[in-house]
Amino acid sequence: MISVLTGLTILVVGDSHLGYPGYLIDTLQDNLLANGAKQVHTVSVCGSTPAQWITATPGTCGGAEKVGKTPVVHKQTASTTPISQLLAADKPNLVIIVQGDTIGGYAQPVFPKTWVWQQVTTLTKAIAATNTACVWVGPPWGSEGGKYQKTFPRVQQISSFLATNVAPCEYIDSTKMSKPGDWGSTDGQHLTTTAYKAWGKDISDALQQLPGVKKLKP
Repeated sequence: MISVLTGLTILVVGDSHLGYPGYLIDTLQDNLLANGAKQVHTVSVCGSTPAQWITATPGTCGGAEKVGKTPVVHKQTASTTPISQLLAADKPNLVIIVQGDTIGGYAQPVFPKTWVWQQVTTLTKAIAATNTACVWVGPPWGSEGGKYQKTFPRVQQISSFLATNVAPCEYIDSTKMSKPGDWGSTDGQHLTTTAYKAWGKDISDALQQLPGVKKLKP
């Protein structure tokens, strides 16, 4: 059976979950290529929020980039590249956005719904203006506590919010891939390499079930 990803050019952008060897920049990218994608380009800026991909914005903790099967290039300092420039250069059939933890407001007592909506729609509108198909990947459970003060109820809140606010992008709910605490983390937010391997495969599998992705033609 031929994968629905066969022949597609895919751009992946997001935060630090894509930022190091062994993270999604390897595991998701490898799965997409193994499932027939013609080209995959991943760009990560650590600490970035969705709206920061509209104009060049310095990240807070470096970044990384990977093209195809080449090794990950990690950068100590990095800025976002405007999504319009990335789309013009790559001409992808599909954009995958991995953003959730940086807009979860974990340290805030109340979920910053209005700010999150502004962040999300700023990016989705810019992508929609180019008629490029997109998929938004929400955050995984991770672990409670740690320096990011992540909690399972807030992960559920941000995930549910994204599910109904990322249109016209389709949504992949990462909380459905494991139970809270199943996937180990190194600091509450970033996962172990074993967990990133599972997450990368699960995202790739979930992509192939999305109606919009199934309709794409190389």
